[in-house]
Amino acid sequence: MNDIRAITIDLDDTLWEIHPVIHRAERRLRDWLDEFFPRMTAMFSPEGVRELRREVVNEHPDQCHDLTFVRRTVLARMGIAAGYSESLVDDAMQVFDDARNTVDIFPEVRPALQALRRDYVLIAVTNGNANLQKIGIGDLFHDFVSARTAGAAKPARQIFDVAVSAGGAAAHQTLHVGDHPEFDVQGAHAAGLKAVWVNRNGDEWPAALRRPHAVVNHVGQLAAILASGRR
Repeated sequence: MNDIRAITIDLDDTLWEIHPVIHRAERRLRDWLDEFFPRMTAMFSPEGVRELRREVVNEHPDQCHDLTFVRRTVLARMGIAAGYSESLVDDAMQVFDDARNTVDIFPEVRPALQALRRDYVLIAVTNGNANLQKIGIGDLFHDFVSARTAGAAKPARQIFDVAVSAGGAAAHQTLHVGDHPEFDVQGAHAAGLKAVWVNRNGDEWPAALRRPHAVVNHVGQLAAILASGRR
């Protein structure tokens, strides 16, 4: 990895744990709806909301990568079914967005990315809808690529191609870093990038998949991996 010039970095479960965040955001949104639009929560149980979401995804396969579109569409349908105006969607999305972007960044993230930013172009790449400015790490990246802005979600080549273009280096000079064996590592391999797997939990690598170029426990170990490649 001695020719790396740009690094693309996954966000959820790479820089912070996402499942508690989404659970909290969903609960906050439901509490808000229960207070201000109670017919919606009376009509749609959590399982009912999940079923409606599945319907939206099935009806819009070309937009299912856009999680914001999916959530907005679900909320609009819930509101209309319960006799409310679609105008509630903007406020509801703000409630969810505020909670979704309240995350506990892993302690090594800021110092690690600050150090890497001095030598590499850093591009955030995510299938989710994190807001780096709200989270407070927008200053650590040169650019941001999401499934929504790229028009496709990892592991599709399209999102990696957009990220490589944003980084300004060739694909083989770009390193992708992420926690998901298929979405991150295999997607990066298929697009011609090098790949590092962030394995925080000591999981076994899936035997059927092509291995990453390196494995780290957290992004704080990236600098040493890259330094060893330059020797």
